[in-house]
Order: sequence, then structure tokens, then C-alpha cells
Amino acid sequence: MRKRKLSKMLVGAAASAVAATALKMAIRSLNWYNPEDKVVLVTGGSRGLGLILARQLAEKKARVVICSRSREDLEKVTPELSALARQFLAIECDITDREQVDRMITEIEEKMGPVDVLINNAGKISVGPMETFDEEDYRSAMDVYFWGPFHIVRRILPHMKEQRSGRIVNIISVTALVSFPHLLPYNVSKFALSGFSEGLTAEMEHYNIKVTSVYPGLMTTGSHRNIDVKGKYEKEYEWFSATATHPLIAMSAERAARKIISAMQGGEKTLTLSFPAKLGKLIHAMFPDLIISVFDLINRFLPDYAGTGHQSVKGYDVKPDTSF
Repeated sequence: MRKRKLSKMLVGAAASAVAATALKMAIRSLNWYNPEDKVVLVTGGSRGLGLILARQLAEKKARVVICSRSREDLEKVTPELSALARQFLAIECDITDREQVDRMITEIEEKMGPVDVLINNAGKISVGPMETFDEEDYRSAMDVYFWGPFHIVRRILPHMKEQRSGRIVNIISVTALVSFPHLLPYNVSKFALSGFSEGLTAEMEHYNIKVTSVYPGLMTTGSHRNIDVKGKYEKEYEWFSATATHPLIAMSAERAARKIISAMQGGEKTLTLSFPAKLGKLIHAMFPDLIISVFDLINRFLPDYAGTGHQSVKGYDVKPDTSF
């Protein structure tokens, strides 16, 4: 009797899983979006994940726009992306400056037309113990991860609403779901972007504008070379770079980009990338005290403050490396 009951439960669970998968596929099919000939803006598109996303979208015949604060980085990738994309534009822009954002969107509209797809990807990471960060560090992180995306979204939404079509992808982080030690300004600003993104998802559905909130874990983009390190520089850089490049923890950036673009095309509301990120999200949702206790244990092995001050240095200055 018990075996029969268990068998029925397993069959029921399997049938439910199949039905859920079929429903998800049907919704994706109805929402499918073709980026061909669409104007796609990728912020922070001159390196790392942003550059890989720009490449893959260019291969899909999108009209690609990238922006970056670094003119030098833009010049390095312009020949490649110009050859790949149906139409390409690189704009020097600091997204934390509202006036620069306004000028960038105006330039895009004049040269290519209104933005059809926005991927908010630009960012920076500061690593160090809580004592090394001051108020300005938090303000700076909020400017990059919340106010920057907010101002860009504010500028592009009128056209999307008028057309009743569009895609917005916000690259957030699993640290917006599970706050890791020694990354506090980053975590806080990502929490803000997550709240904005998920709330925006619900409000824009009425206009047929699909918003996707992406929660990646670590990716092999070489981003650890560009982090701002505080405290005991070498030790902080050592632990972060070790996790950011570990094959069992960090996800391939190319694979992550493919999944992000697929989620955008399918109009998915959320996407969590990498097994460790999914596991951390699940454990935090079910047992928040447990995962905070685990992080408390991890923190005991991370470098302490020891009066090291508030000065920061770049990762590539802590440990020069010609491989990136």
C-alpha cells in the first residue's frame, strides 16, 4: 500500500514538472523576441561580460551600441564589433552622470533610432572589510548600480511605451539575494537595483515591455583585474581572484551571455546563473540564519581590518598580470 502511494506521488510530481516545463516553453514561444535590426544598448560593453554580450548580439544582426567611461577601451573593440554588427556605435559615457546619459541617448536616437533593447551591465566592484569603506564608497556604488540604470531607463521608456514593445535586462548579482562579506557597498547597491528591476517588471508588463532581472554568480571575465581593493590589498585580492577564476565556482562568461540573451528573447522575468548561485539562493530562502552563519564562518578566514585605512588600489596594481 505504501509503495503504491509513494509511486502515485512520484508520478504526480513528475507530471507536474513536465506540465510546468511545457507551460514555460509555451510562454517563451509567445514572448519570443528577435533582436535582428533592433537597436540594442549595452552599458559597460567594452570589456568582460558586456563585450561578450555585444558580440553575441552583433552575430544576431542587431544594431549594437556600447558605452564605457574609457575611450581607450572603446577604441580597442570598435574594429571587431563594427565588422560583426549590422550597425555599430561606441559612445564614451559615464552613466553616473545624468547629463552624459541624456546626451548618449540623444546621440543614439539621432544616429540609429530609439533604443529597443537595454542591457544595464556597467559596474565596478570594491572589495574589503566594512571598516575600510566610507559613505562615499556607498554613494559611488549606488550611482553605478542604481542611479545610472534608473536614468537610462527613464530616458528610453517613453518610446518603448509608445511602441508597446521593448526589452530591459538588468545584470544584478546573486549578492543582491545573498549578501557576501567584504563586498558591502556592492551588495547594498545591487539590492537597490534588484528592487527597482523586479518592481519595474510588474509595472511594464501592461505595456508589453519585458524586464529581466539577472542574478549571476561569479564569471570568468577577468573582472578581478579591475576591482578596487581596500584593506590588506594582497590578501583581499588573493581571495577574490581565487574564487573569481575557480572552475568549480565561476561560470564561463560566454555561456552566461548566451543564457542572458535567451532569457531576454523569451521575456523571462528572472534568471539566476551558475549552480553555486542557485544553491545559495535556495538555502537563503529556506534557511536564512544558516547561510548567514556560514558567511560568518567564511568571514573569520578573510583578512581583518587591522587599521589599514580607506585607500583603495586597482587589482591589476596589486598583482600585475599580462594575461588580461
